[in-house]
Amino acid sequence: MSDSESDHADKPAARPGRGGGPFGGMNLPAEKSLNFGPSAKRLLGKLRPERLWMALVLLLAVVSVTFSVLGPKLLGQGTNLIFAGAVSKTLPAGVTQAQVIAGLRADGKGQQADLLSGMTLTPGHGIDFVALSNVLLWVMVLYVFASVFGWLQAYVLNGVVQRTIYRLREEIEAKINRLPLRYFDSKPRGELLSRVTNDVDNISQSLQQTLSQAVTSLLTVVGVIVMMFILSPLLALIALVTVPLTLVITAVIAKRSQKLFVAQWKHTGELNGQIEETFTGHALVKVFGRQREVDARFAAKNDELFEASFGAQFISGMIMPALTFIGNLVYVAIAVVGGLQVASGVMQIGDVQAFIQYSRQFTQPLAQLGSMANLLQSGVASAERVFELLDADEQSPDPEPAETPSETRGRLVFDEVSFSYSPDKPLIHNLNLVAEPGQTVAIVGPTGAGKTTLVNLMMRFYEIDSGTITLDGTDVSLMTRDDLRSRLGMVLQDTWLFGGTIRDNIAYGRPDATEDEILDAATATYVDRFVRTLPDGYDTVLDDEGANVSAGEKQLLTIARAFLAKPSVLILDEATSSVDTRTEVLVQKAMSALRADRTSFVIAHRLSTIREADLILVMESGDIVEQGTHAQLLAAEGAYFDLYNAQFAAAVTDEV
Repeated sequence: MSDSESDHADKPAARPGRGGGPFGGMNLPAEKSLNFGPSAKRLLGKLRPERLWMALVLLLAVVSVTFSVLGPKLLGQGTNLIFAGAVSKTLPAGVTQAQVIAGLRADGKGQQADLLSGMTLTPGHGIDFVALSNVLLWVMVLYVFASVFGWLQAYVLNGVVQRTIYRLREEIEAKINRLPLRYFDSKPRGELLSRVTNDVDNISQSLQQTLSQAVTSLLTVVGVIVMMFILSPLLALIALVTVPLTLVITAVIAKRSQKLFVAQWKHTGELNGQIEETFTGHALVKVFGRQREVDARFAAKNDELFEASFGAQFISGMIMPALTFIGNLVYVAIAVVGGLQVASGVMQIGDVQAFIQYSRQFTQPLAQLGSMANLLQSGVASAERVFELLDADEQSPDPEPAETPSETRGRLVFDEVSFSYSPDKPLIHNLNLVAEPGQTVAIVGPTGAGKTTLVNLMMRFYEIDSGTITLDGTDVSLMTRDDLRSRLGMVLQDTWLFGGTIRDNIAYGRPDATEDEILDAATATYVDRFVRTLPDGYDTVLDDEGANVSAGEKQLLTIARAFLAKPSVLILDEATSSVDTRTEVLVQKAMSALRADRTSFVIAHRLSTIREADLILVMESGDIVEQGTHAQLLAAEGAYFDLYNAQFAAAVTDEV
């Protein structure tokens, strides 16, 4: 196990199943979700900067729905013209409508007389095609305008949603930069990535679909209710019976499905974390032959996701069929009652036709609002996960005004420093240390002694519990983190390269560096030696894992990057563990020249690499138990003596 890994073993453990390694368990306990109402309200609150555009969306929707709602009324007039013309043609010319009705009543045909009394007839004439064409023309104009304004509404709303999601992603990015390292140590990367990608995309999709449908559906319901009461108050009351039934059914089903949507996205994040973990350690999985175990864990988690997703979609999907069934019952009731009113002359057949269209327009938006519950619940479930990230405790803010060292020398002092990853497990106790400018300080000790922790405290990746750390006489807690870290250069045992050229990866340490400075740093760290052998030289493009260069070459690149930054304090955490012995000797020589004017901290397991250090610190259980030069510590025959002899005795035994 590496020293970096072992030191982190003292950190607060991730929640059960949240970490582990390629074979860590992923069975998380169920997390209590936020309330749907407050979460939905907070999500809609993200639209507040777009309120003027939302007002425009509402205005366009009103115009579009108004034109759309007037259409059935005009079509009903067209039906009345056709029916009245067909009936008029069967009547004798030269008589009036009143005479025809009176004659029917005299013959005892009162029902037919009532039917004709509700119509406008011209006996002997056929269908008035001029009037009918005018009606149809107006209907076409209305529907064209309704479509145009509906398209404009969708276009503006799309901009509103995308700008909102854009700001949300910016907020998440800024939040991640303010989170302490402790947060990332307690979360699997895949689960965190799922919140930043999958959950945000789901929020975007939910807002896009639900806002558009919600605005249009609500306005359509209002407009249709008005038109139905204008046509027939009795039929309108029959149609309104669906409203309370719709609300009750939607509320009952939504309450049951919401917790399943929360579980669905929780399991999605966990599955992503497991996949990312397995892919990262794919070679290790192969080496130890654990494919079956990994497959079994994947299958188990995939089954949990399937069950949650199936249940959420199935239960929420029941809303639409239930509301459609209610709508069909109302449709039958309206058709029967409307037919009776036409027969009695209270309504014309065209008005009943229009009302039936309105009843469909009325129940369809209600069903759409109900069916949107699954989209809305899914979006709010994702929003809860994003809000949990946004609400996480942040690192302490930088002081204002911040202090800065008056001179850059690299003198680092630990004064009575204490630190623990968890209150019940103290790690470092009242540590005192002085590193003078230009000194090379080596830190050695057994696994878990706290060597990497000491470096993390220098960088302020973690805040100390008590005591002070000063750099060139200035308390580092009174400096901004950017200022502090710009003065410290760090090379980790775990190398990190990004997708780009070798030149770009070296220049990451100082983006404004000139070409000559990049070449000088590469030459000093023996990067230039292997880069010259590549076909594209410094323009060679590396993938984000640096797979097209060896592990030792990747480590040399990270060392060159740190040297280019020209820090006043250089921290090397097992920085030469992946290079061969010959290259290590060369790099050590380069380091000796490059650290002449800077303080250097070197964490090393191979004690042969730190013999020339000005000061060697021996740590055990968070305490410095010995310090001195290599010769002094060997002469003292203490902890360092035991470590040194154990290491080289093991080497001799292996050779024998």
